[in-house]
Amino acid sequence: MEWSDEGTIIGVRRHGESAVILEVMTRDHGRHLGLVRGGRSAKQQPVLQPGNAVALTWRARLDEHLGEYKVELLASHAARLIAAPVALYGLGTIGALLRLLPERDPHPGLHEALSVMVAHLDEPAFAPALVVRFEVAMLSELGFGLDLSRCAVTGSPDDLSHVSPKSGKAVSRKAAEPYRDRLLPLPPFLSEGQGARSPSPADLAAGFALTGFFLRRYVLEPRGLAEPPERARLVELAARAALASEA
Repeated sequence: MEWSDEGTIIGVRRHGESAVILEVMTRDHGRHLGLVRGGRSAKQQPVLQPGNAVALTWRARLDEHLGEYKVELLASHAARLIAAPVALYGLGTIGALLRLLPERDPHPGLHEALSVMVAHLDEPAFAPALVVRFEVAMLSELGFGLDLSRCAVTGSPDDLSHVSPKSGKAVSRKAAEPYRDRLLPLPPFLSEGQGARSPSPADLAAGFALTGFFLRRYVLEPRGLAEPPERARLVELAARAALASEA
């Protein structure tokens, strides 16, 4: 068995004395693992870093085997990302979410989103909102998509302000008024056509609270999992950075 593909590295772990097991979100083969012999060498280590874009050739005797990777660097992002805590926690959060997907199950939309996000994860003004949007996309890929395009009561796409915790559907400000204490706030940057302005600290907090609620209820808790610790640190850093920018 053999194939070639492109992807973004999301994880690396040691294997034996000199090899590593490389975890990559690929374009056509989903989240895929493979052995890289000599992966801990001085030559290979700078290439095999989370966030880097790589070209891969995977070989194995049988499809169900771990297999081996031959790796070629396409774009190096790791040095830039390592220098920014928000990027490290953002990438850690994304990697933990991607591990919820079945291995080798193609998700080309998530691969493309990750490729775009890597270019901006070290930018505190943009990274947290990008992660929240990625979480919305993850919920959709896992079968628990939110409908944030129009009001569940009126059908209008205007003035959306809340989300029903039961249906995951948006509700307009007027329709939400009698039930505000039972609904989740919807930040404007997640509403369709309202993503141009930079989100405020309150917007970001509401965004993380919204996606976190549905991730916990429908994805993490049924599997006996807790939120990844990187996510909590990212939420904290996002709040600090947003407040600092407003000072």
